[in-house]
Amino acid sequence: MLLEGKNAVVYGGGGRIGGAVARAFAREGATVHLAGRTAAPLDAVAGEIRAAGGTAETATIDALDEAAVSAHADAVAARGGSLDISFNLISHGVVQGTPLAEMTYEDVERPVRTALRTTFLTSRAAARHMITQGSGVILMFGGYGNPVPRVGGLQLAFGALEALRRGLACELGPSGIRVLTLQTGGIPETLPGGLAARQAITEGTEARTMLGRAATLADVGHVAAFAASDHARSMTATALNITVGSVVD
Repeated sequence: MLLEGKNAVVYGGGGRIGGAVARAFAREGATVHLAGRTAAPLDAVAGEIRAAGGTAETATIDALDEAAVSAHADAVAARGGSLDISFNLISHGVVQGTPLAEMTYEDVERPVRTALRTTFLTSRAAARHMITQGSGVILMFGGYGNPVPRVGGLQLAFGALEALRRGLACELGPSGIRVLTLQTGGIPETLPGGLAARQAITEGTEARTMLGRAATLADVGHVAAFAASDHARSMTATALNITVGSVVD
């Protein structure tokens, strides 16, 4: 198994993407620590992992809370003996569908502020333990990609995270810590089932790819497990492009 003996923290672990990543980590042998603001979805994912033979713990914390994030990371490292993987997958409060010229500054700024603060806090909390260990992997989600209209502050947030990723990778590399981004071109499975435009968005996403299909939640989980494993030990300071060709580097 790729992640046997590893301790992984997944913030937003009760969400669709976070849950998919957590399940993939657990299948590869990691002990998964699910963190989020609401207990019920965390417990649901943890239950699925345990039913499949994996190991999962849950903690109700707000990734915007500096003290809570640090205390949780300390507890994970103390209980498990290490903190090997950290992945922040919380939602950012993005307002989409409205032209930028018609949005309020507050709505544009919110996802940038949320993404940057939570990713910095969770990365810093993990890095303090990883530096002592001399190893670790910090994963981010997003990637800048091509300009997309009417996504509000989403791409601004992703751009900020890319800058943070580069800085962290540069500074933490000498301590054996890798920092990577998983970049998708949209995951139709994450769209609400009752969304009127769901089919149109799905078809538009697929039409932009080279293979005529979009990345799935399972794809994200598989790539995340690979990125966090020693099979990717030579990769840092870069994005893993799983856009199915909709973004060409």
